Amino acid sequence: MFADVEADIFVLVDGDDTYDANATPTMIDALLAEGLDMVVGTRVSDEQAAYRFGHRFGNVLLTRCVSSLFGRSFTDMLSGFRVFSRRYVKSFPAHASGFETETELTVHALELRMPVAETPTVYKSRPEGSASKLNTYRDGFRILVTIARLFKTEKPLAFFSLGSGLCALVSILLAIPLFETFIRTGLVPRLPTALLCVALMLFGAILLVCGIVLDTVTHGRAESKRLAYLAIPGPRRA
Repeated sequence: MFADVEADIFVLVDGDDTYDANATPTMIDALLAEGLDMVVGTRVSDEQAAYRFGHRFGNVLLTRCVSSLFGRSFTDMLSGFRVFSRRYVKSFPAHASGFETETELTVHALELRMPVAETPTVYKSRPEGSASKLNTYRDGFRILVTIARLFKTEKPLAFFSLGSGLCALVSILLAIPLFETFIRTGLVPRLPTALLCVALMLFGAILLVCGIVLDTVTHGRAESKRLAYLAIPGPRRA
C-alpha cells in the first residue's frame, strides 16, 4: 500500500473490527492541525477478553525496551491503528512482513525525529466467530529479534560496544588467576586459557572497530534518509 497508493494522508488499521473507526477524523485533524507525521491510536479497553493481560504486559515490556534503546517512545507501540503523512509513508523502507511491522513504524519515526502524537481510542473484542493470529510468545520473540536487529542497524556503535565490553570483561576475569600464578611462580601453566584470554580481547577490539566504522556509515545513511524525508512537503490543511 505504501509503495503503490498516492495520497496526502494514509490511515492504517487492523482489519479485525477491534478499533473504533469514529476516532479516525480526530486523528486526521490532529495530524493536520499540528503538522504531525504519525498519530497512533492508543488502545483503551475495559474488556479483559479484548486486551488480555499477557498482551498488555508484553506491549509495555517491548515499548519500554524500544524507549530505552531509541529514546522517546509511545505508550502503545504495537497499536495497529495509525494515521500517517505522505512524507512518512514515502520515506518508510518496509522490511517486516508480520507483527514486527509496528516496531519498524515506531523506530522509523524516532530515528528521523518526526513529530508524532498519540490519541486514545476504544479497543473492543473481536467479532464472534473470528480468531486472532497473534501468538503471545512466538510473535513477542519475533518482535524482540526485530528490536535487536534495528538496534544493530541504527546504533551500531552501542551494539558492538556491548559485545566488545563483554569479551574484554570475560578475558580479564579469566586472566586474573593466570597473573596471580605468574607473579608467584614466574610460569604460565595454563597456556590454553592464556590463548583464550588473548583471543577474546582481540575479538573485542575487532567488534569495537566494526562498531566505529559502521557508526560512520549509519550517520551518513541517516542524513540521506532525513534529507529525503524533508524533501517531501509536510501535512497541511487545504
